[in-house]
Amino acid sequence: MDQYNNASGGQDAVVTAHQALIDELEAVIAQPNIGSRADVLRRVTDLFVAGSDRFDRDQLALFDDVMGRLVKEIESSARAAFGERLATIANAPPKVSCGLALDDSIEVAGPLLAHSDSLDDNTLIVGAKIKSQKHLLAISRRKLLGEGLTDILVDRGNQQVVVSTAANSGARFSEFGYSTLITKSETNSEIALTVWSRPEIPHEHFLKLFERASETVRRELESADRGKVALVRDMVKQATDQIQTRTRKNSSKFVEAEAKVQALHHAGTLTEERLREFSEAGQFEKTAVALSLLTNVPIGAIERAMVHDDTDQMLVLAKSIGLSWDATKAILIWATTKSRLAYDLEQLFARFMKLKPETARTAIQFYRLRERAANAR
Repeated sequence: MDQYNNASGGQDAVVTAHQALIDELEAVIAQPNIGSRADVLRRVTDLFVAGSDRFDRDQLALFDDVMGRLVKEIESSARAAFGERLATIANAPPKVSCGLALDDSIEVAGPLLAHSDSLDDNTLIVGAKIKSQKHLLAISRRKLLGEGLTDILVDRGNQQVVVSTAANSGARFSEFGYSTLITKSETNSEIALTVWSRPEIPHEHFLKLFERASETVRRELESADRGKVALVRDMVKQATDQIQTRTRKNSSKFVEAEAKVQALHHAGTLTEERLREFSEAGQFEKTAVALSLLTNVPIGAIERAMVHDDTDQMLVLAKSIGLSWDATKAILIWATTKSRLAYDLEQLFARFMKLKPETARTAIQFYRLRERAANAR
């Protein structure tokens, strides 16, 4: 084999060496001794490594054919050792590399799937579609992962595969990939925390991650990065405001209610009694608009307080404009979860009576300025 490693022999010497290898291959395949075939494969690989930077396309194809024929004739442990070595060779023969990468044995396929530069995207995609979760995990550890590949990994992969893919700084995700990650993050804190840490996650998906996360997941997100959570909460609120604004503009019912309540306000007849009538009649739009006009607080904040059962905020709003308990109770009874209210009504009354009007007005003034500053941003 030393004569094969002598580059000074020129192309004729290389071709002669290759022909000798072909002749030796034919003789080895005819032998029953599998060990000798593995030995020839090692020798062929040594020759390839020594001269791969000088071989032309035809010569590389010849090595691909020789290695491919030999690897079929050796036992699994020898294939695994060959695959591990092949994974470290930058320009390894592509056909034999792809064949080993799709081997059912993860010991054979794993190193190539994780590290080989000779695999094309099609081979990786096929492997991701049909092979085991261990194969998917190996693929997820590659230096670079394109969108077509990550789509499959996060959709078909188990938790370990999804986390590994999301943690890969060289991975790129499509809209489908991000949406799938967000969906799987809703009830899985490990996935959520991994996605959360990606610096390039698009704004809208970042919002959805926090907005859709379960309470348990959300608490873990908050613990992971309190500074970022404060930012996201503000972003979520702004996004919610935008959605609310679009919804209001597209609602003929809201537009009509807003016009009628504003007319009452301009005429000076938007009274506590009117507000109580709106609440007792279950008129959400008119109640929200009336509270917004009377407290001079943005409508989005009023809607959130009503929709999210924020009784403390409702008490402060009511006290700040001097509503009676009867009017306040009418709003709470309509806007708050009934089972919760039945239990809390007496306690709410005590808190309402204890709350001082000037305290409520100060709180509302601060809240009003904060809302307007956030909207301005």
